[in-house]
Amino acid sequence: MWLVAVTGVAAFVVVAYSRAWHISRGLITIAHEGGHALAAVLTRRKLRGIRLHSDTSGVTVTKGNPTGFGMILTAAAGYVSPSLVGFGAAFLTSDGLITLLLWGVLALLACMLLLIRNFFGAVTLLVVGGAVFALSAFAPPRYQMAAAYTATWFLLLGGVRPILELRSKRRRGRAPDSDADQLARLTRIPGGLWVFVFLLVSLAALAAGGYLMTVSLWAGASSAFL
Repeated sequence: MWLVAVTGVAAFVVVAYSRAWHISRGLITIAHEGGHALAAVLTRRKLRGIRLHSDTSGVTVTKGNPTGFGMILTAAAGYVSPSLVGFGAAFLTSDGLITLLLWGVLALLACMLLLIRNFFGAVTLLVVGGAVFALSAFAPPRYQMAAAYTATWFLLLGGVRPILELRSKRRRGRAPDSDADQLARLTRIPGGLWVFVFLLVSLAALAAGGYLMTVSLWAGASSAFL
């Protein structure tokens, strides 16, 4: 239980502290753009490429019908993807499948690397992928577990903050072409309502993921005690 608590607090500090968040936010952007890309592939849109920028922004370029279900799903996938990936990571860590989680992350990063269309994005993915590979290949299991829990908490908590930032920007009129506004034009559902849906999904993933990790370790600790 102390591991869940300590890694959760550490991830919360990184997400809440502005300087740490500015450095680490790029990891959330990777998951965000990966979500757009996966949704595009699943809906058979042509995926032209992904760009990751030094200001932690990103863009995924697809080609296909400018309206319809495929475009809607592609636009909607970005903001909820970090939280959903975090929930998936929580499911794996709660079952002790740390190695599977690490290799799954490597596979996803490798797929994204094939789609990257700018130098900074390629370097970012290579650095992150190299760190994950080194962790999976050389780190003792206890360090792998600590890193997995920290990363999972970071995705779950970090998935919420960009949505709150988006809501703030939209109120000041600074995000006219955000995913929520694109969805508003596609569906005629107000952008503010889409932001609420993003937030609801992210908070649900945070609650469910936290529950999985906490309950699994509590059950394990209780069994060991008995």
